[in-house]
Parts: sequence; C-alpha cells; structure tokens
Amino acid sequence: MKKRTKKNILKIFGIIIFFVLAGISSYYLDFANEEQKEETPTYSVTNKQEFNLDVEGKLQVHFIDVGQADAILVKQAEHYMLIDAGKNDTEEKVVNYLKEQKIEKFDYIVGTHAHEDHIGGLDKVIDNFEVDNILFPKQTSTTKTFESFVKSVKSKNKKLYAPVSGESFSLGDATFKVLAPNSNEYEESNDYSIVIKLTYKNKSILFMGDAEELSENEILKKGYDLKSDVIKLGHHGSRSSTSTKFLTEVSPSAAVISAGKDNDYGHPHKETMLKLQRANIPVYRTDESGTIILLSDGENISFNVKEGTYNYGR
Repeated sequence: MKKRTKKNILKIFGIIIFFVLAGISSYYLDFANEEQKEETPTYSVTNKQEFNLDVEGKLQVHFIDVGQADAILVKQAEHYMLIDAGKNDTEEKVVNYLKEQKIEKFDYIVGTHAHEDHIGGLDKVIDNFEVDNILFPKQTSTTKTFESFVKSVKSKNKKLYAPVSGESFSLGDATFKVLAPNSNEYEESNDYSIVIKLTYKNKSILFMGDAEELSENEILKKGYDLKSDVIKLGHHGSRSSTSTKFLTEVSPSAAVISAGKDNDYGHPHKETMLKLQRANIPVYRTDESGTIILLSDGENISFNVKEGTYNYGR
C-alpha cells in the first residue's frame, strides 16, 4: 500500500514538473515569436489612411502603369529621378502623372536602353521638365523614337551621360549605384540596360531595366553586393531574365513586375513566376493593380496595393 502511494506521489510530481517546464518553454517561444514579429518589416498596406505620401523625407517609388512598358518615378524629399517613361502612346499619361506630383525639375532622368517601351515618352518628359542629368548607355538606334529622344536632349542643351559600372550617385539622402552594363557591345539590345541599386538608410531596391541573364552573369562576376529588399524584375518578368542564381543572390523580400494586361508576349512567364512562388517572394504587378507606389522610411517598406498573384502568361 505504501509503495503504491509513493509511486502515485512521484507520478503526480512528474506531471507537475512536465507542465511547469512546458509553460516555461511556451513562454520563451512566444517571447521569441514576438521578437521576430517586431523585426519583420511591413511589405503591404491596404488601409489608405495609413499610406500617407505627405510624410516628409520618406522614399517614394512610383511604378507607373504604362501597360507593356516601364516608367518609374523615384522621390526622396524634393529630389527626383525618372527611370524610363513608357511608350510613345502613353507619353501624355506619364507627363500628366509627373505634373500631378508637382515636379518642376529632375535630378536624373535614366533611359535604361533604346527600346521604345522604355524611352518612348522620354522626349516629352524632357520637353516639359527641367533636368540636371540624363543617363543613357553607350547605345544608338536608327528608330524615330530614339531620334526624337536625342533631339529633345539637344534642345535643352544637354548631353547623354553613359555611367560606368560601379559608379555611385546621390539623390537627396538616398544613393544609387550603377551595376550594369558591363560590356561595350551586346548582340541583344536588352543587355545594354542600365541596372541600378538604390539605397535609402537600411533599405534597398534593385531596378533591372530589361537586363537578361547575360548581363546578370556579368553583374555576378563583378562581386557586387546584390542583396536588396525589393527587385523590379528584368524584362517584364520574361523567362530570359531573373536566373535562379541571380535571384538567390538578391534574395528580395518582394518583387515588382511592370507588364501590360494580357500582353502579346505572355509576360510574366511561367518560369519566372514559379521561381518567385517557390521562394515565397510576394509579387506586385502593374497588370493586376495598376500604378504601384512603394513607401519607405528606411527601416520598413510598404505598398499601396495588395500582393498580386503568381499567374503567368505562356
């Protein structure tokens, strides 16, 4: 009788010890989770009242919806940069959008490369705004679009400046570094694309233009620090860009795709979207959400739209 009582007491004592230890483990697990939650940056904002563009000093990046094309406005304080300006048939839309932002002068206008879906609207932008610097790769074209672009540059008594890979520039309290092109001649026009890594305090964004895998490999060989919080995918999400190795090195927390709804190219392509999905990288798409605005205080990043889908063309 005494032995059985002793065993019961030991069993009860063991159960009590188990629950005490479990409670302590649970407390520390919850504490660790809370710590992790506090360190996790914000990447999505759906409440418009929380998304205040009037907060002074924050970094703004506007991925303007210009269909199957690129047009990106970067603002830090009262400093502005425009990366591409869409196609010829959307130039008025771009100019009007920029005027709505109360912009009078650009610190930088960047034409990533000579394709019409990137520089089509640059002539009208240059005609309507003052600009300090116009960056463009060492690339020429015989198209009317390119000729109109050059004509507008000359009308403002400006010259095209071809930045060197590794060269850095300032934009208010932000800085950006040119990572490509890294060769003088390419067979594929897209590989002339100027690739820019923009850094604002502790956050960075990578703008890929239409750079394809060849250019990505050249960038990798340079040994640049590619880690970025957000990447604007190259070539509208085409399979010819965003190699697995390159995406791994960038290791973004979000991706942006500028593409036209139901476009003839099938962008974004299946291969690219599956890479993003497998890596659990949220994607924001102009073909699904229209103009996308990114806002950052240098510690967190938020968007004015919900995450997009991993749907693809063909």
